[in-house]
Amino acid sequence: MSQPHILLVDDDRHLLESMGMWLREIGYAVTTSPGYNDAIAQLAEPKFDLVLADVRLQDGDGFDILRHVQKTQPELTVILITGYGTADDAVEAMRLGAFDMLTKPLIDRELEMAINRALSQRQVLAENEKLKEQLDLRYGLENIIGHDHRMLKIFDMVESVADTRATILITGESGTGKSLLARAIHRRSNRRERPFVEVACGALPETLLESELFGHVAGSFTGATSDKIGKFKQADTGSIFLDEIGTAPQSMQVKLLRVLQELEFEPVGGTKTISVDTRVILATNENLSSLVERGEFRQDLFYRVNVINLELPPLRQRISDIPRLAAHFLEEVRQDTGRQIRGFTEEALSALQRYQWPGNVRELQNVIERSVLLSKSEMIGPGELPAAIASGAPVSVQRTNGRTLKEALEAPERQIILETLESNGWNRNLTADELGINRTTLYKKMKRLGLEDMAGAR
Repeated sequence: MSQPHILLVDDDRHLLESMGMWLREIGYAVTTSPGYNDAIAQLAEPKFDLVLADVRLQDGDGFDILRHVQKTQPELTVILITGYGTADDAVEAMRLGAFDMLTKPLIDRELEMAINRALSQRQVLAENEKLKEQLDLRYGLENIIGHDHRMLKIFDMVESVADTRATILITGESGTGKSLLARAIHRRSNRRERPFVEVACGALPETLLESELFGHVAGSFTGATSDKIGKFKQADTGSIFLDEIGTAPQSMQVKLLRVLQELEFEPVGGTKTISVDTRVILATNENLSSLVERGEFRQDLFYRVNVINLELPPLRQRISDIPRLAAHFLEEVRQDTGRQIRGFTEEALSALQRYQWPGNVRELQNVIERSVLLSKSEMIGPGELPAAIASGAPVSVQRTNGRTLKEALEAPERQIILETLESNGWNRNLTADELGINRTTLYKKMKRLGLEDMAGAR
């Protein structure tokens, strides 16, 4: 690691030389400057980690150096030194952004500790910035692979609405990347430094969902031994992502509607009204209009959440993106495992593009990971892909015998899920993992395909 570089500014030449020599002896690179104008010239090149500046200079003021640094290099740390300091001066220095203000005569140990603290803080801030960059890379739009025209349209919409408070509804089949898109919206917004809170509504029992979202007071129900802060409050000034909103019970929908309209709610069992400034992003893989027609979802809530709708297309409708996605997931697995896999054969890519991907992008990611781990050569061929993908013929997208594609696909989907359940002893967690879907999605599919009753009979 290179030596920290300090710019030392003082118009007392004797003090400047002696302090500069001492700082070099204890391990720092030091550039000395005899006054304000020279210091400003030195600062034209961003090469310093710390500025130590006397307040009173013959041609200027240490406070002016501090203001210059805050304007041109706000990440640079400044410590001011004075022989005539007052409490008001120290307060003003902190207000303007100085790390510390030391009083002459300086004690070597005191100065060394102040420098160490300042450089440690600078390192922490740099690490935080690096983490933020990694978050942007992981959750930003740049990580959502897509050149299909429908995906590009979604990206444009995200750029337009990210900074607004408007409620956003993300729709699409399971595995299309709704959670990733919600995080990208948050990272693109002016709330990016504030909390992002995610709630899987379908994974919580009805009795607990309201408490999870809005909190509760002690004694409000059996087991509520203390007050609990809800997710909406935790997301105050930030964003909350409510996944699988179509599963929310009617009783909770009323309260949710009020939060969206008035930004207010009461905890379960409480009477105190809590106000929040929370941006709401919702997602569902269900048709909310159909739920409204069946009376399972409130019409007024539907109109309120359907302000801006981003509909993610299923992977089978954007096959041109499959090679890019496959290459992206391949690189992720290569970095995690160190496996030296160069890419895919043309036959493997063709097979990936023929397959219908009922589990969408999530299923593709799982398939690529499996293929990389099993591959014994530098290129992934059809032999490294699951048999259903390697040999599968394209499924017709037209209506067959008066049935929609969805209806035509239900029989093979039911058979695949049933076989996987049976091979895993009806363990739903293992089955969901093997199918590349989450447990809640598996429950819904079992219910829709009549497998839930079979599970209860076992």
